[in-house]
Order: sequence, then C-alpha cells, then structure tokens
Amino acid sequence: MIQIIQADGRAEQARIAAMRARAAEVGADIEEAVSAVIRAVKEKGLSAVEAYSLKFDGKIPYEIPREELESAYDRCPDELIAAMERAAANIRDYNEKLLVQSMEWTSPDGGTVGRVVRGLTRVGLYVPGGTAAYPSSVLMNAVPAKVAGVEELIMVTPPTENLNDAVLAAAKIAGVDRVIAVGGAQAIAALTFGAGFIPKVDKLVGPGNAFVATAKRLAYGKVDIDMVAGPSEVLVIADETANPVYVAADLLSQAEHDRLASAVLLTTSMELAQAVDAEIIRQTGYLSRSDIMEASLWDFGCAIVCDSLEQAISLANEIAPEHLEIVTEDPRAVLPEIRNAGAVFLGEWSPEPLGDYLAGPNHVLPTSGTARFFSPLSVDSFLKTMSIVAYSRDALAPIREQVVAMAEAEHLTAHANSIRVRFE
Repeated sequence: MIQIIQADGRAEQARIAAMRARAAEVGADIEEAVSAVIRAVKEKGLSAVEAYSLKFDGKIPYEIPREELESAYDRCPDELIAAMERAAANIRDYNEKLLVQSMEWTSPDGGTVGRVVRGLTRVGLYVPGGTAAYPSSVLMNAVPAKVAGVEELIMVTPPTENLNDAVLAAAKIAGVDRVIAVGGAQAIAALTFGAGFIPKVDKLVGPGNAFVATAKRLAYGKVDIDMVAGPSEVLVIADETANPVYVAADLLSQAEHDRLASAVLLTTSMELAQAVDAEIIRQTGYLSRSDIMEASLWDFGCAIVCDSLEQAISLANEIAPEHLEIVTEDPRAVLPEIRNAGAVFLGEWSPEPLGDYLAGPNHVLPTSGTARFFSPLSVDSFLKTMSIVAYSRDALAPIREQVVAMAEAEHLTAHANSIRVRFE
C-alpha cells in the first residue's frame, strides 16, 4: 500500500522532508571506526589491511589471478554472458560518443590556447560482496573508465568464501586490469595510500555499505571519488493516460532495493493514484522481497495528487530525484521543464530498470537531492584536463603592459618582472 496525498502546500512538503531526513549523516560511531582504520592503514600499510581483513572477513587480501576471471566467465550461463556483453557494448558506445577531445585555437590576442584531455592513470573500483554483488555496477563503472583511457583499473571486492562468478565475468568483459580480494574501509584506505601490493589510485568509484561510503568521503581530497551515494529513489510524473500496471511495477522495482529506498508518484489524477495503489498491492503479492518493498513504500513512498502538471514538474525539480520517469501523453513536452534529475526516462516503454542494466547511460547517479548540482558517472568522470598557453613574442608584445598593470595592482612585482625582462 502507498499513501495518497492531496497536494495542499503542506502535506506534500512534510513528506518530502521525511524523504530527505532518511539520508542523514552516518552516526559518529561509524565515522570514528572508519577513521581509525584509515589512520592505521596510513601508518602501518599492508599489515594493518591484513589485520582488519582477518578481523572482518576471515582472510588476508590476495590478488585474484586472470585465470579465475576466465573460469568464472565460462561458468556463467550463456544468456547472462550475452546480456552483459550487450550491456558493455551499449555503455561503451554511449561513452565513446561523449568523449571530449584535446583541442587548441588562436586567441583574440594571436596566441595559442587550448586544452589537453587525459584519462586518469589509476582508478580503484569497489564492488560489494555477498548478496550485494552486482555485476551491472562493474560494467557501469569500469567501461567508462576504459573508454576514458584509464591506464590501470583495479577492482577490489571482499574475500568471501565463494566469489561471485558474474562479478568476475563482468570484470573480464569490462577490461578490468587487476582484481584484488579485499573489502571494507581497509580496502578504501589501501587504495588511498597504497599498501604493499595494493597500489595508490587517483580516484575511487563504486558502491558500498555505510563503512565504505564513509571511508570514501574521508578519503576525498587525497584522492577523487565518484560521489557519496544515498538510498535509491525513483519519481514518476504521470497523467491520466498512464498505465497503472506499469507505474506500479516501476515504483516497486526501486522500492525493492532496501527499506530506505524512496518511490514517489506525482500525478494529476486521483483515479490513477488509486489504481496504482491497487496494483502495488496486487503485484507485491507475487514478488520476492515484499517485506522490503512494503516498508520502503509506506515509510518513504507516496502518491502526490497535484492540481496541474506544472505543479508536478515544480515538485519534481524540488525533489531532484535520482531517477525520473515521465509517463504523460507527451513526455517530450515535459522534458524541457525538467532541471534536476539524475536520469530521465521518457514514456511507458522506457522503464527505470532498462537504465539500470542495458541502455548505455550510467546507473551511478546523484541521490538525495544532489542532482541539483551533481551529474551521472560517465567517461567525463575519469578524465582530467590541462590548459595550454603558447604565445609568440609578437603575440605577447602588444599586451605586455596590461599583464604588468594587473600584476602591479596585486603587488606581485616578480610577476611583472617576468614580463618586463623579456622586452629589455
């Protein structure tokens, strides 16, 4: 069952506030524990990583040989391999089309300026173990990195008793260079500072539990990170033309992630809201993880009945959801009004799970309202740029006094001198 709210300026705002509160900062106990791990690894290196790995996972870190990736690939069902290879091809094609190039041009002063684009040298990809092992996340993180030209992509995953075949196969398909069995905050710390055979990286990406997410946040500044992800969320804008069976299915597909997931319907039709509620009850009856879906929908989901499509769009931009589905008579007409969303899905044949797995755009998206200023993971996330300045004497001469004037205004006489000595 989903709560149905008639928008009145207060009720919907109270619900939005509850959704935001669910993504509150982690507790002090987690931060203290993670900080201790990071300090120990920074000071003691691999020995600290091994100690924490034995404590939490029962094994010391080890490198998974390339042959094991090949074997895992061979053990996977043919249909799964075909699906992952199709997904990788679509992700690769999408990111190749986004890839920006180095370029130079002549400035108005007659000098040469431009930008050099380079892939990062080394990136670490964290992949959870156990029941939270998602091969799709391997593809979504690794393929754009390789398109960007990352020289070495290192995947870390907890040393569980039985490593997930699909995850290892995805690593092979995506072109991961090394796979190391190490997990938790100690894995993040090892990749941040370097620890024995685990090298220091330039950037950390990939999902993880609260300890991993906290470690990434604390590592930021020493290395780059993708983002600090919060609970999953989907928002559907729908009018009276929407199919309630499809809308309910899409809300449930996000609610099953965990009890903190948020699934929200914004609609101009009370009849649709009621029909979606009935469909949620019906479909939950035959789906697994029903207890998680029911808790998620009741605590952090709702159907908000709006007075107009314009009001629904305004609320959607305020919420800035991770995933936004537009299921209206003319979704394309709504798109220009959308300012804040991680990924937008247009029409009833573009369900959110399509983006999770196969379409090509990334499923690593900003959550908890951060779509107001963050963007999805893409090839851009694995690039850095360097600016170029190349002036000749003839290009510098006419503007030299202006450079000197600005330097002297800032009382930087050596800056001014650097220009003057060239023309004495």
